[in-house]
Amino acid sequence: MRTNNTVRAATKRRTSTLVFSLQLACEAVAIPPRRKLRAWAQCALERDARVTLRVVDGREGRQLNRRFRGRDYATNVLTFVYEDRVPLAGDIAVCAPVVAREARAGAIALEAHYAHLVVHGMLHLQGYDHVAGREAKVMQARERAILRRLGYPDPYRPAR
Repeated sequence: MRTNNTVRAATKRRTSTLVFSLQLACEAVAIPPRRKLRAWAQCALERDARVTLRVVDGREGRQLNRRFRGRDYATNVLTFVYEDRVPLAGDIAVCAPVVAREARAGAIALEAHYAHLVVHGMLHLQGYDHVAGREAKVMQARERAILRRLGYPDPYRPAR
């Protein structure tokens, strides 16, 4: 026979543990504070993980993209998975000048764009992808839900 404590423990939802490191490898202004970056990563976390978020400049962003994806330009976010078991381990590189340029071009608040890219990178770390149509819909739905919960607008809704 179960006691009330056992029932409560069995129905209580476990929060995943995030071990979070931040590396600021550029001189960019307006990078959100560590506490926000960590909070966004935690909101996208579905299982225990050790993650290093590195904010890079355009030169390093281009080097990483060229070396690991064969594309000779800086992109907004790259995710590197090192351990695909619990706890997950990986790095997320966010390119500050690309994030700022995209936010300006899309008339998106810079903070909202950073939040989206941290969530996006965290989902990639956990196996989400957006290459195929069905996978893209699942990943985008998850991003929208997380960002809505955080109070940010839908990143896939066209600007008016």
